[in-house]
Amino acid sequence: MNRVEYAFLSCHSLTTHANVLLVRDALGRPKQCPYGDAIRATLSPQTQRRADRTHMRDQANLGIGPLASHAWGLRTREWALSTAETLNSAHDWNHQRALDTARAALNGLGLNFGTTANTAYLTKVMVFAPENAGQALAKIINDHQEELDTWIAAADTAKAAADAVKVKAKKKLKGKTEADPGDDEEAPAAEAKAKADVPPMPSKIKKKLIAALAPADAIDIALYGRFLTEIATGGNVDGAIQTITAIGIEPINITEDYFSAADDRKIARQRQGTDFTSALALLNAVDPTLSSDAEDDLPLGDNRGAGMTGYQPFVSATFYAHSVLDRNLLRRNLRNSGTPEAEIEPAARAAEQAFLDAFVYAVPSAKKNTSAAPGTLPKLVLVHEGKRAYNYAACFEEAVQPAAGAPSIQGAKRLLRHHAMITRKEGISPGAVLTYDLAISEYIDDLRLTGELGPIEVHNPEELAAPFTAMQPA
Repeated sequence: MNRVEYAFLSCHSLTTHANVLLVRDALGRPKQCPYGDAIRATLSPQTQRRADRTHMRDQANLGIGPLASHAWGLRTREWALSTAETLNSAHDWNHQRALDTARAALNGLGLNFGTTANTAYLTKVMVFAPENAGQALAKIINDHQEELDTWIAAADTAKAAADAVKVKAKKKLKGKTEADPGDDEEAPAAEAKAKADVPPMPSKIKKKLIAALAPADAIDIALYGRFLTEIATGGNVDGAIQTITAIGIEPINITEDYFSAADDRKIARQRQGTDFTSALALLNAVDPTLSSDAEDDLPLGDNRGAGMTGYQPFVSATFYAHSVLDRNLLRRNLRNSGTPEAEIEPAARAAEQAFLDAFVYAVPSAKKNTSAAPGTLPKLVLVHEGKRAYNYAACFEEAVQPAAGAPSIQGAKRLLRHHAMITRKEGISPGAVLTYDLAISEYIDDLRLTGELGPIEVHNPEELAAPFTAMQPA
């Protein structure tokens, strides 16, 4: 059995973002929380995990990196639409019949759908499944279309009867009087019986459909897991990667940015010097019957000011981020998904390397065209292994004060000193450190000269992953 002795790969990073809005709350403001002695900017785990997951998948789809040959998952509400598209294109189904049958089949598994015209074919929850699940579902539905048609017709009839009982019960309840209260238990019992009369989906078809949605060999499901309560036997997966909320290491610093947007037509009039006379001449050229008497009714644009103004909050901060990879759980997930035994270890090592690459390079993409967060490199990345996970957020409980110098530099020094203490007291491997900051690089050089640097210094994510992904399983 593939098992790693030092199962947990603890990853820490400090990344400085300037004037960004990578994640926002319900009011459109940067997310924040009280921590220690100050209010901090935060990045939610979901924001970080999606950035990491899509970075790995995008790299693989381009044929780059260790996971280029692996299958991936897709998290969406549109599995009925995807299935219907394949039924229509690959199996010659009528478009509407394909939609209705795909919806009914997934509903028979326990997945509920929206109730409006726009959401009628969207599941209420997103389902994380292999990206080819739509094609697999379509093939099963096409192979068993006669049995499904019979079941759908019977189910629709029973559901209509249940709905009729429910409507009748509501009318009866509305018409009650104190003199004639009626039987309060009669209507619910009748409605329950009507619902019970809805026939279940044929078990052999149901098993095949559930198998099509099973995690299978989707590498990102093995890494990040999935939770699907709607289908009792749908294959929940406990993800191998754990992520905390990233916190700003200094007190939060929000800028209320006033913006103005130019109106192209207004700017064109300003540049051309268009006045009332020239505008009227232009209008008369279109309709010669107009005269100067039309001056009072002539609709002219206002050349003054901007086309639109407003305020947008941004935050600047150095964020401490922390993720842990449970390497043995990753291997167990791969085994449970049906990965051949000989392929488990190579796949696990490839996933570990790709994850560390994403941990270094992936950045949330919100407002990427205006706040330019994508492309930001971390100030410091520290990775080490152990028999348990190690979270270093506590070393920033006392906020770094910008008055004492750049927070990222102070934070890097504090993080490395904290790691040296934990390494000494816990007897763990010092790991590897990577920096893209000149001042931090000089500090690391000083530590190396004095013999105080525990982790080895590396120069890119490949070297960062090498000490861990090259190790043999215990």
